[in-house]
Amino acid sequence: MGFFDGLLGARAVDFDSGNGANAIELTKRRQSVSLTKQGAVTGHLRVNLTWRMRTSDFGAQRPSLLRHPLKALKPPEILGHGQSMVDVDLDLGCLYELADGTKGVVQPLGDYLGDINAAPYIKISGDDRFGSGSGETMYINLDHHESIKRVLVFVYIYDQTPAFDRTHAIVTLYPSSGPRLEISLDERHPQARSCAVLLIENVKGELVVRREVKFVYGFQAELDRLYGWGLQWGRGYKTKV
Repeated sequence: MGFFDGLLGARAVDFDSGNGANAIELTKRRQSVSLTKQGAVTGHLRVNLTWRMRTSDFGAQRPSLLRHPLKALKPPEILGHGQSMVDVDLDLGCLYELADGTKGVVQPLGDYLGDINAAPYIKISGDDRFGSGSGETMYINLDHHESIKRVLVFVYIYDQTPAFDRTHAIVTLYPSSGPRLEISLDERHPQARSCAVLLIENVKGELVVRREVKFVYGFQAELDRLYGWGLQWGRGYKTKV
């Protein structure tokens, strides 16, 4: 597959997704969850990325310890979302492999936005460049889960923006039923430009979500090599806002 081969035929659709009151955090100690066992292999699996800046990058001043000694125990406040964070541009995407051997990518870069009702049964809603409250969202149509072999969800940093150690990012999965799944990307990797966040894999008919959180110093091509996807990559650009 060529990097600039467009994904055609994407259609607008009303998405449905569960919003379980409880959450399961996938960590190094609890790395995987079976969507099949919790009855969540139908409907749309919503994958959401949100992030915010760490205050240390904005020259935040710690309070005087003489005037406010108790504030020394208080961690620095993390700023919320806002358009003042325009120098941070995290993008959500995925590599997919279907049961028939078809492979490709869904991501804002290059306008590979996918299709929810036809292969690859994955669609990204758009490109959030400011870290807004809604973040970026991808939908996976699990009514066609038998056609999906594996999906690697990743986050990457666009050119000329800070590294992962200057942001706090969370990827949240909202299955059609059961609790939501959360994965935090708060490890310090100053030079990393991409992170493989999670792998959704069809294992003998069982759909399993596994935490990956593997940071790499390159971009999608390096993630491709790490997981053996075998796509051909070239330089991609974003349209101006």
